[in-house]
Amino acid sequence: MGGFFGITSKHEAVLDVYFGTDYHSHLGTKTGGLAAYDEELGLQRVIHNIENSPFRTKFGGITNSMKGKAAIGCISDTDPQPLLFHSVCGTYAIMTTGIINNQEEIIDLVLKGAHGHLGARTGGKINQTELIAALISEKDELVEGIRYAQEVIDGTACILLLKDDGTILAARDKNGRLPVRVGKAKGSTAASFESFALSKMGFEDQRDLGPGEIAELTPDGIKTVVEPGKCMKMCAFLWSYYGYPTTTYEGVNVEMMRYANGRILAQHDAESGFDVQSVDYVGGVPDSGTPHAIGYANESHVPFARAFIKYTPTWARSFMPQTQDERNKIAKMKQIPVTELIKDKNLLFVDDSIVRGTQLRETVDFLYANGAKSVHMRSACPPIMYACKYLNFSRNNSEMDLLSRRVIAELEGAEGMKHLEEYADGSTERGKKFRRTIAEKMGFETLDFQTLDGVIESIGIDRCKLCTYCWNGEE
Repeated sequence: MGGFFGITSKHEAVLDVYFGTDYHSHLGTKTGGLAAYDEELGLQRVIHNIENSPFRTKFGGITNSMKGKAAIGCISDTDPQPLLFHSVCGTYAIMTTGIINNQEEIIDLVLKGAHGHLGARTGGKINQTELIAALISEKDELVEGIRYAQEVIDGTACILLLKDDGTILAARDKNGRLPVRVGKAKGSTAASFESFALSKMGFEDQRDLGPGEIAELTPDGIKTVVEPGKCMKMCAFLWSYYGYPTTTYEGVNVEMMRYANGRILAQHDAESGFDVQSVDYVGGVPDSGTPHAIGYANESHVPFARAFIKYTPTWARSFMPQTQDERNKIAKMKQIPVTELIKDKNLLFVDDSIVRGTQLRETVDFLYANGAKSVHMRSACPPIMYACKYLNFSRNNSEMDLLSRRVIAELEGAEGMKHLEEYADGSTERGKKFRRTIAEKMGFETLDFQTLDGVIESIGIDRCKLCTYCWNGEE
C-alpha cells in the first residue's frame, strides 16, 4: 500500500506537506519521500528508508534543506519515490500508489519504444513509478501521457505529479479502487489519499476525484482536465482495515462504518442462536479490530473491555522485521494483558480480518495462559479466498498462503476449490465445517465471519461500486 499528499501554494509549502505526508504513515513502512519546486532551486527530491524509524524522524528539519511553494510527499510500501525525470513531456517529480499486474508486458513495450532502457534495482526489479513515467513519456504531453498510462496498466495506479512550474497533476486510478481527495484553502490547493490529512492542514471544500479523473492543481484552484469515468470499484477493505478511523471515503467515515459493521455482526450472531449473554466481555484485536468490537458490544449490550493492550511506544509496527519468526516474536512481545479482565472470563474478540492466521494461535494461547475460560472469535470481514490483484493487501506468492485456502485444501483437496462460495457461507454444511476446523486449529470456542452482504450494508455504497475481489473473486 502507500499514500501521498501534495500542495501547490502562493506560500511556502514544504512544512505542511511534511506533516500531511506523515499522516499517511499507517499505510506503509518501507520508504518515504518528498519533492519540492522552488523558482530558484528548481525541483528537489529527498528519499529515506523508514523501515526502522518513522517518517517524521527521518524528515525532521526538512525545511533547512528543501524549500518551495509546491511540494509532494509519499509513504511507500513498494519502491523508493518520488522520482525526478527530464523528458519530452517536461521536467517533473512523480509518485504513485497501486500495483501493476502486467509489468513484463509494459517493460517489453517500453524497451522496444523510443525510451530504450529502464533502471534496474537489486535483483533486476524495475521501480514501478519509473515504469509509469516511461509510459507517460510515450506521449508528447503530460496529461495525455498519464491518460495513456492509465489505459495500458492492468492493476491500479494513482499518480501525483509535480511539474517544474509548481503545478500539480493528480490522477485517480481508472477504476477508482484507491482514493484521491482534493481540497482548497486561501492561496493553496492540495491533494491527498486520506481526507483527514487535508482537514488537519486547513483545507476545505474537499471532494473525491472520480475514477480515472485527472485534475490540474494550481494555487488558485482545481481544474478537471480529464473527466471521470462512470465505473467505480472502490476497495471495500479500506473501510474494514486499511483506512485511518478519522478519514472519509466517498462520503462514508471509516470509524462509523466499523461501528455499523460490528452491530451487524452482533445481529447475525443473535439470529443464528449464539448465546451472546454467556460472554463476559467483548473486545477488539488491537488496533483495527477495536471499533468493530465497539459496534458489536453496543448492539449486544455486553460490556466492551480491552483485555490486552498493544505496547506501541517502541513496537509501533509488528511487520517491520524481515522474517516471520521475528514478526511473530514482536507481536507476542507487544501484547500486555489486563489479567483482571481475562482470568476466569468468557471473552469474545473481533478482528478486522483473518488472512494468513500466523499470529492467531499465539494470541489465543496468550489469553488462555492468562486464565481465560473461553475465547470466541469473530472476523469483521468474510473469509479471504483470493489474493488481491490490485493492492498490496493479502498479496501473496501463492493463494495457499491464505488460511482459508489451506483449510479448504485440507478438508477437500482440489475439489474444495470448486466450492469456495459454499465455504464462505456459514449457513452451508461446508461453511459450518470450515469454521469448526479453523476454530479447532486456533483454539477458539466458536468462530464466525461477517457476511459479504453485511460488509456492503455497513459501508452503505452500491455493491456495484465496490471491489470485493479478495472475498468472492469478482472484479
